Amino acid sequence: MGESKRRKASLGEKYGQESRILPWLPITKSQSERFMKITTRGAWIGIGSLATAWLVIRFIGPAFGWWEVY
Repeated sequence: MGESKRRKASLGEKYGQESRILPWLPITKSQSERFMKITTRGAWIGIGSLATAWLVIRFIGPAFGWWEVY
């Protein structure tokens, strides 16, 4: 009997299912990794947007007379 058959026999119905982060939390490890990937990308997009807005307001805006900087 191979290792996979032994594992299948010992796990029974849970064989082949992804493991959860915590037993009482219905989120799998791959779902948490995907969430981290999406939120990290969103954070970088937010940082880039903030930097772009700052550049426009600080340097480009006064050149066109939009905002006065004292």
